[in-house]
Order: sequence, then C-alpha cells, then structure tokens
Amino acid sequence: MLDLRKIPAICGPTGSGKTAIALRLSEQLPVEIISADSRQILKHLNIGTAKPSEEEKRRVPFHLIDIVEPGERFSAFRFIDEANRIIGEILTRSGIPVVVGGTGLYLRALTDGVVEIEQDDMAVREQLEREMEAEGAEAMYRRLEEIDPLEAAKTHPNNKVRVIRALEIHRLTGRSKSQLITTGAYRKASYDFEHYCLLPERQSLYDTINARVDAMIAAGLVSEIETLRREGLAQPIRKSNVIGYNELLDYLDGTRTLDEAISLIKQNSRRYAKRQYTWFQHQTDCRSFSDRNAALEAILADYRGIVESGTKKLD
Repeated sequence: MLDLRKIPAICGPTGSGKTAIALRLSEQLPVEIISADSRQILKHLNIGTAKPSEEEKRRVPFHLIDIVEPGERFSAFRFIDEANRIIGEILTRSGIPVVVGGTGLYLRALTDGVVEIEQDDMAVREQLEREMEAEGAEAMYRRLEEIDPLEAAKTHPNNKVRVIRALEIHRLTGRSKSQLITTGAYRKASYDFEHYCLLPERQSLYDTINARVDAMIAAGLVSEIETLRREGLAQPIRKSNVIGYNELLDYLDGTRTLDEAISLIKQNSRRYAKRQYTWFQHQTDCRSFSDRNAALEAILADYRGIVESGTKKLD
C-alpha cells in the first residue's frame, strides 16, 4: 500500500487538457482516475460530456463516471463518500488515485468538506455570482458578516467563491453555515490534496473549445440526442442542464436552426470555461500551469519517487 500524504488533483476549466495529462501519467505511474465532473457522472450523455473513450478506459481505470440517471440528484455529500471510498481502495492496491475534473463544488468539498444542501442550488449560485459581479466583493462580504460573522472571520474578503457559498447556504436553508456545522450537516475532508491547475492562455482555450464542439458534432452528438429523445429522456436531460444537450434539443424541437444551436453551444461553453477559469484563479492552494507538459513534469517529479520507494511521502 502506497503511503501518500497528498492525493494529486488535476483541475482546470473545460477543454484545458486535464484528462490528457492523466492518461500520459498512466504511461509512467500506476494511476487510476477519479472524475470530479458533474456532467460525466450522468449516464447516456457521452459525446457532449467528453467522456473517455473505450480505448482510454482500457488504458487506465476511470471511476465516478456513468453513475446516475439524467435529472437525478447527486450531492456533494455523496461525491465525498464515493471519492473517499475509491481513494482508499486504490491506495490499498498500491495505485495512485488522481482526481481529475473542473467542478469546483466537488473539488472544494474534497478539500474543505461541505455543508449538505437538499435543494438544487445551481440557480441560486448563478444569481449570487451575478450579484457579486454587479455589487463587488466588498459589499457581498459585508452581507456575510451580517449573516454569519463566524464564517466571515475565517474568510478573506476577496475569496469570492467562499463568500458566495456561505451566502448560498443561508439563502437556501435560512441558516448560516456556522449553524449547520454544529448540527452535523457537515462532512469533513478525509485526505489532503495537491492541486495542479491547468490555466492555458484564454484565447487558446476558447479556440480549443470551439474546435471540440465541432468535433462532437462530427462524432454524432445530434444522433446521440435524437436517440435519447426517442427514449423519453428529453425532460430529464433538460433538468440536468448540460451544455450542448439543451441547445440541440431546441434544434430537434424546431425552435432554433442547427447552426444557431452549434453557435450557442460554443458561446455557452466559453462562458462556462470563463467562470471556471476565474474560480481556479482565486484558489490559493492550486499550483497553476499554462503549459500541459510543465504540469505533467511537475506531477511526475512529485510522485515518481513515491512509487519507486513505496513509502516516501509528498510533503
């Protein structure tokens, strides 16, 4: 069993090349990949969520992919439970668990723990993000000081993500994060993580996203959605709100042209990547890399010796 003090996590916005690095790691290290992607957990949605191919899954084990139906709730609590269980199993068989993904809530839950919220929180979070943009970090932090002074005292005023999360918890539950922690509705992190964050030059990232959307269309994304629609999954898919699927469902319903749908997928994907980019830029515990090869070499430098010795720890 390998003795890892920190579990590697490769993170970054969509299209930044996270999985590609993990696959290259597997050529030199006994890694297994744990997906931290809120889209790839969904069954049936394959092409538009950039799931690993069958050939890639033969090269390296993937976990937390295809585990819930579209529209089914998958909480951060459940993610922590599943991820921690899988990490322990991988370590027991002397493998290196590598968390790979761009879903900030899942990644932060693994690192910091999380307060459980039963309601769907996406709409509220997006509203708070718009309020943050309109009012500024200082005004939103003052709100937090009024609602939850204990949490505010532990939070830097410029940590927009943490401020928004605490305000979201209060807006959804009517109780502060500090109050909920005392009730047991809080799950602590079980492991420490070393975050390697991919932040390529923005225009290059957007060009990659545009090209990837074209490749998904060429790979049969429309046909995939047509099949799911015939199987009665249109409404659950819409509820899941995955970029690429709703836009093409609109096309199949006749409310927009195919060219309009494709253009909107690219636009929404770029906007999503921009939000992710901003989120990761503000994570002080992430080691950021604009170049994939540099990130790969950093991970290899940190973990190759662990495998060779079998006991060495990453401090």
